[in-house]
Amino acid sequence: MIEVGLNIVPNVQVAKEVPAPTKPTEIKIVLPTNAYFMSGIRDFTLSMIRNMTDFSEQWAYRFQSVVDELCNNAIEHGSSNDDTIEIRFVNYKDDAIEIIVSDHGTGPNQLTADQVRARLAQNAALDITQLGIRGRGLTKIVKEWTDELDITDNKFGGITVRVKKYLHDERFAQVGPGTDPTHIVLDV
Repeated sequence: MIEVGLNIVPNVQVAKEVPAPTKPTEIKIVLPTNAYFMSGIRDFTLSMIRNMTDFSEQWAYRFQSVVDELCNNAIEHGSSNDDTIEIRFVNYKDDAIEIIVSDHGTGPNQLTADQVRARLAQNAALDITQLGIRGRGLTKIVKEWTDELDITDNKFGGITVRVKKYLHDERFAQVGPGTDPTHIVLDV
């Protein structure tokens, strides 16, 4: 004879196994401060956003512009001709993309993080028609197309700019052109 015992405990819930958070994928690129390499970084950015994230094609092109602007600023203002800049892409799967660009502060037009933030605030208060040819990129491209923008002085004497864009942004849920000033709607 076999005895089977069953012990029932009322109102006990079994905890479900929660998957561990996925470690973000980080790609680090160090480039000589030469505009020649920018086309390769633009191509890499577009390919990386398309293949490693769930951002739309439109956002892939926007990130391409953001990276281009950040790198060009680091080359022009923060680095001498014989120096390097560092670009880091951090993909938080199903959550966000983070882009970090650092220079070494060896450029002839180097500013501190406080000076860049002050200039950004000043330019943000202006209408785009008042900005002229220069000074629009950080204000009208980088700041407008990212959810987080941090500008800090780094240990090398230069500046690090970190931007982050979350995948689950309420603007992605819009149907139609919305109020985005970068969209042109032709009614024919």
